[in-house]
Amino acid sequence: MWVLTLSVLAIGYLFGSFPSGYIAGKLAGVDVRQSGSGNIGATNVLRVLGRRWGFTVFFIDAFKGFLAVCVAALLVSRTAGASGYAEFYAILAAAACVSGHSFPVWLRFKGGKGVATSAGAIFGVMPIAAITIFLVWLTVFLTTRYVSLASMIAALALPVTVGALVRMKMTQGTVLLYFSAAMTALVIWRHRSNISRLLNGTEQRFTKD
Repeated sequence: MWVLTLSVLAIGYLFGSFPSGYIAGKLAGVDVRQSGSGNIGATNVLRVLGRRWGFTVFFIDAFKGFLAVCVAALLVSRTAGASGYAEFYAILAAAACVSGHSFPVWLRFKGGKGVATSAGAIFGVMPIAAITIFLVWLTVFLTTRYVSLASMIAALALPVTVGALVRMKMTQGTVLLYFSAAMTALVIWRHRSNISRLLNGTEQRFTKD
């Protein structure tokens, strides 16, 4: 089983560390690390390069989280005696992928904030929770026009949602609750500069065209 564990960790991390935002910037002739907030995530790409690049990067970042979970499920299905640990390996792949996105080896471990990748990974592990969290994000964003605030509130809503699903027996195992709490902590920690700007009133809003 250790081979399966190492494989899932490696694949998840490598998928997550694919720097789509950085590559999009290079294709557009811009180093996004030197523009806007300096982050390689979809939000900064959207601000610097526009909707076409920003939405593309968001989709790729979300898809790599979803794909990491799917590949983990495939590996589990082909490993004798691993079927009973399918949920564990799905969560392991998700965590490794988000970590790879946030700390990519190719960019000296300076990556994105993990929101889109977390969303894709969560959709692969527990679709109901992912849809609920997206609705929370959308509501907060449309109300405030702050992407960072919407992302953090959605992250905080994740363990609450998972806890409710576990209580209603709509998902199995409390390990999902621990995973969601860890993802929330990572997203909030990665947004600490945004928190300072929000408190100082200097955080940039997305305005309507």
